[in-house]
Amino acid sequence: MNIPAGLKYTKDHEWIRVEGNEAFIGITDFAQKELGDIVFIEVDTVDEELEAEETFGTIEAVKTVSDLFMPVSGTVLEFNESLEDAPETVNKDPYGEGWIVKIKLADPAQVDGLLDTDAYKALVQA
Repeated sequence: MNIPAGLKYTKDHEWIRVEGNEAFIGITDFAQKELGDIVFIEVDTVDEELEAEETFGTIEAVKTVSDLFMPVSGTVLEFNESLEDAPETVNKDPYGEGWIVKIKLADPAQVDGLLDTDAYKALVQA
């Protein structure tokens, strides 16, 4: 299972990569494997300010639909529109081309409260 260092993780299996006062968010390799073949991603929260743990969208696989949760508070700046035509990119490259949203961080210090690589490994291997 791929769990890259340098990212932060949530117990809900989202990852976040911070770049200055912005961040990219997606789902982990573990999450995409659990969901199976992803067929649709909906994000209708662009330009909205959301609190940590609020739902920013949904992800649909062949047999299930799951909510996507904000790891930290922030404003959704952008949805990865390439996922509209190729949602399976999340299955193939969850940490790269399969990112889901880009946000502006409301409080960068919130990132420190998320799981690091070792803590997330312990969570999914438990």
